[in-house]
Amino acid sequence: MIIWLASYPKSGNTWVRTIVNQIIFNDIKSKNEVFDNLSRIKRYPSKTDIVGLPQIPNTNNLTKEQKKEVIDFTVKNWEISQEHINKNNKTNLLKTHNMLCNINLDGKDYSFANVKNTEGVIHIVRDPRNIVTSAKNHFSLSTEEESVEMLCDKYNWTGFSNNEVPQLLSSWGNHYNSWKKFPKNYLLIKYEDLILDFKKEILKITKYLSNYFEYNISDTIIEKIEKNTSFENFKELEKKGKFDENSINKITGEKRTFFNLGPNNNWKKILKKESNIKIEELFVNEMKELGYL
Repeated sequence: MIIWLASYPKSGNTWVRTIVNQIIFNDIKSKNEVFDNLSRIKRYPSKTDIVGLPQIPNTNNLTKEQKKEVIDFTVKNWEISQEHINKNNKTNLLKTHNMLCNINLDGKDYSFANVKNTEGVIHIVRDPRNIVTSAKNHFSLSTEEESVEMLCDKYNWTGFSNNEVPQLLSSWGNHYNSWKKFPKNYLLIKYEDLILDFKKEILKITKYLSNYFEYNISDTIIEKIEKNTSFENFKELEKKGKFDENSINKITGEKRTFFNLGPNNNWKKILKKESNIKIEELFVNEMKELGYL
């Protein structure tokens, strides 16, 4: 059965994934090895999951018809591919940025995830105002306004520019609301809470995962994981070439910096007033629910 590490992009999924990778495999690495074997918790969907995916041209100029062909094939193979993953009769942790959606194609409904194949979800959420700058860098967007539009776009699919299997992000609000409704073994982790009280949030995660895995946990181990997964260490390892999940700048072809600002990304100091107003007006209910307003 699958346990999802689900989040909107640039919300701390890689951080939590690295933490969980060390915990469940009893594999507390040194600071220089923290990204080793991170692929044990892989991204979904990937090309190894969606077998027979129509070829995605390595270009940013896909036609609507090409995009629809790839999207439709992916959607129709969500459940099939997850059933295949679960054939190993293990608890499988998968990272995803896809929203929890249901799409009707040719008169048939296709769900991204269901209780038949899913054991639970660890849902990682971050203040959308602090996602703007990170998303702008990660997705090679030209302006802050483009990044805000991305967070507000209900029909936003991502993955095409990096020649990957597409994922439906939708808007930040839709994404949050979709996963919070998962009816089975749901755990919410807020990026901001990890910064404020790392130990408290780790204990929530370890308690949750103890239902599925056997591992050792102690204050010493938690302190070690906190040091290993600090933003400063992540950034240093990326500079040394030890992180290989960077996005590619669609203009220059160069790798984008993945660990950009981290905890220093303070919307109060960075975000334009107009951007702030637009986000707060659109997502007022969700942000109040999460304590961001």
